[in-house]
Amino acid sequence: MKHTALLTRYRRHRWPYRAGVLTVVSLLAGPASAADLLTISHDALEHNSTLASARAQSGGVQAGIDLARADLRPQLEASGEITHDRQYESPGSSLAGTGGRQDEDYNGAALTLAATQALYDARNGAELERAERQLDQQTYRLAATEQQVLVDVGSAYFDILRAHAILEARRAQERAIGRQLEQAQEQFDVGLIAITEVEEARASFDQSRADRIAAENDLQVSFETLERLTGQRYDSIDALQDAMPVNPPAPTRRDAWVDLAMDNSPLVLASQAGVEVSEDAVDIARAQRLPVVEAFASYQFSDDDREELDGHTSASQVGARVSLPLYTGGRTSAGIRQSTYALEASQYDLEDRRRETIRRVRSLFTQVHNDVATVEARAQAIVSNQSALEATRAGYEVGTRNIVDVLNAEQNLYDAVAAHAEARLDHVINRLNLHQQAGSLDIDFLATLNGWLTAEATVSVSPSAPDA
Repeated sequence: MKHTALLTRYRRHRWPYRAGVLTVVSLLAGPASAADLLTISHDALEHNSTLASARAQSGGVQAGIDLARADLRPQLEASGEITHDRQYESPGSSLAGTGGRQDEDYNGAALTLAATQALYDARNGAELERAERQLDQQTYRLAATEQQVLVDVGSAYFDILRAHAILEARRAQERAIGRQLEQAQEQFDVGLIAITEVEEARASFDQSRADRIAAENDLQVSFETLERLTGQRYDSIDALQDAMPVNPPAPTRRDAWVDLAMDNSPLVLASQAGVEVSEDAVDIARAQRLPVVEAFASYQFSDDDREELDGHTSASQVGARVSLPLYTGGRTSAGIRQSTYALEASQYDLEDRRRETIRRVRSLFTQVHNDVATVEARAQAIVSNQSALEATRAGYEVGTRNIVDVLNAEQNLYDAVAAHAEARLDHVINRLNLHQQAGSLDIDFLATLNGWLTAEATVSVSPSAPDA
């Protein structure tokens, strides 16, 4: 099996994240502080139910190796019996004519010990090989499950920050439009504007209030998603730093990421191991045509309480036997064809997995690369919309713009603020997914993401009411 070093890495301590995350968390986590990404990742590795199920499946596959090895070892069997016999001879029998007893009751006991040892059985060897390849496959699947859990947790974590950023933008929008409504009401009261402008402002304010309530609901729901993944409830988490770096992926060549994925992606490696499992299944089917050679030994002891017989009977036997199937009704040939088709299917599955992994790696690389320009453009959009709002307000004050123009400019500004926050978080999540697809999602990368957080700003599960 290739990738021996990777197998060792994935098997060590249920995968290196678990130990690594625990170590870092114990060093960084402070008392009664908001949870950060490393803390929550550790909780997920400990308590996620999907991951626990995958670990239990790995234990079952490991037991399958022991089952296969058992068939290669000596087999010893003991059996015994106790009987009560009644023998009856009719008057015309030979015993009756010679004065023998016509019926007889007696008790008997017998013990048999038998041992066998396979000397040559190609099927047993192939079954052991298949069991070992199945463990390799399950090891990669477990690694893929752990990576997926970490991606899900990371995405859920940053989705909370996304929901909070949108909520903050909606709160600011509600406050700004609320002030605009107050000004419109004051101007109407002194007869400077018509009632229609007040109603326009009120409608916009009501919509902003509805948007804020929806954003609060999204924030609370996002915390519930994180709880489902980890089995733990978090009242608050660390927020993202304003100075978070937004850089292109490294390495900077897309093909380098594809090569990394082909060598390290646990899903690709699991599919490769699946091909080897299918090859072993073909060997098992073909072994049905081969002879089986085994050594055997047996010992038998028997005794009964018949008066006319003294002593006991014993016998022992040692030898070797050979068996060769000559005709099985076509079962062997059918089994070979069936396993060969399964092998062909697994090879196509491997090719499909490779193509899908390449597609996703290329797509995510492009997304992460484009995120840099997107974040920059979104930041510039905030500046532009802020300038547009100020110009619109100035025009409203001199009578060249109406209140609808101001309200639309307010909406555009806070939409731009929310879009910029989402672009930054999209960049983080896309980087997380890229490393997962490439098989390079490790504790160092999680620590890097965790370093972009700050305990000085936290996001709470229970948002406070917006300022009046």
